[in-house]
Amino acid sequence: MDRRPAPLVRGGICGGIFANAWKMATVSLKNVMKIYPHSGDEKKKKKKKGDAPEKKSNLQITDRGVVAVQQFNLDIADQEFIVLVGPSGCGKSTTLRMVAGLEEISEGQLLIDGKVMNDVAPKDRDIAMVFQSYALYPHMTVYENMAFSLKLKKVPKDEIDRKVKEAAEILDITQYLDRKPKALSGGQRQRVAIGRAIVREPKVFLMDEPLSNLDAKLRNQMRAEIIKLRQKINTTFIYVTHDQTEAMTLGDRIVIMRDGFIQQIGTPQQVFDHPANLFVAGFIGTPQMNFFDARLEKDGNGYYVTVAGARMELPEDKQATLKSKNTAPQDITLGIRPDHITMCDANAPHALSATVDVTELMGATIHMHVNVAGKDAIIILPTIDLTGEQKNLGYGARINITFGGNVMHLFSKADEKSLL
Repeated sequence: MDRRPAPLVRGGICGGIFANAWKMATVSLKNVMKIYPHSGDEKKKKKKKGDAPEKKSNLQITDRGVVAVQQFNLDIADQEFIVLVGPSGCGKSTTLRMVAGLEEISEGQLLIDGKVMNDVAPKDRDIAMVFQSYALYPHMTVYENMAFSLKLKKVPKDEIDRKVKEAAEILDITQYLDRKPKALSGGQRQRVAIGRAIVREPKVFLMDEPLSNLDAKLRNQMRAEIIKLRQKINTTFIYVTHDQTEAMTLGDRIVIMRDGFIQQIGTPQQVFDHPANLFVAGFIGTPQMNFFDARLEKDGNGYYVTVAGARMELPEDKQATLKSKNTAPQDITLGIRPDHITMCDANAPHALSATVDVTELMGATIHMHVNVAGKDAIIILPTIDLTGEQKNLGYGARINITFGGNVMHLFSKADEKSLL
């Protein structure tokens, strides 16, 4: 489903700041790589012919240097909100900095509106970037911080005043225009940093973990503000975060990265429902997906899964996918999300025995940490469906659990890719 906002009605405060300067902004990265050259000491070390590339901090090391981003291919539509997400060191910020022009592209091409930008200076790329650290001038007021880039461009004073005030109203910081950054909270400073970028009317808006310095409550508030902001301005967003909650709530599509490689690109719902591999399945979702050792079997009626001695039937759509690929019976990793597991009676079909380790009452739900067939797992159950005894299950209590075939994710043991 296309989640991009409808085009704004021109005029008025919300649409006014871009009313006369709307620009198309498609971005394409084609086979982009970033290689950091070896230091002098590393260059002196000669590798023997035929040696496999080394790995250091999960990044590939070649004769040319450390490969931080590998074969990155992505086409971003005009006004699309793309989120790059992954653990620390996966290459997401490096990719963003290459788009910004702050890092040189080692191989491949960056195109903005079809024009190659590899050798174009950052100031000439028509982009604006919001950093994690705010990067505000402490001796300037909020107004002066937001107006600074426009003054450098010698924009007329009345136009500067209009743009700054419109951006301030969009971000609800009009009352702080005369204050210095030290008099503002973290969330207010980040709004000023965003406002400073907005007044430049960029083709592409880049955001590098802008909420990571805020506490949990402020992060939630600012996340909502960014969603509102996106509805008010016509530009393309590329947003970097390690927080998968931000990725799921903000992005039209999310790009999941690991060790410099793209693992999967899709809408938040697509990557949640159909993770491409074990890494994506474990990374997307809170709490993370449970994994069990299991086996995919086949008989005259089709495929089924055995786990901890129980036989789990697969629905028709999964059967059809496995049959179309002629998937061989094999040992697999079975993935089940915590809220797809239910408690059941011992004599129920497909029941698995579990031992309770920890019970966390969370109000509307209860998080039960259990051990199933030697594997730790988390179950999320609605408290409204549980009896008083079930809510107070303590360490060592024995319970029985089950789940349906429609919620099972099957991953190959050999390459960790989804079999479905």
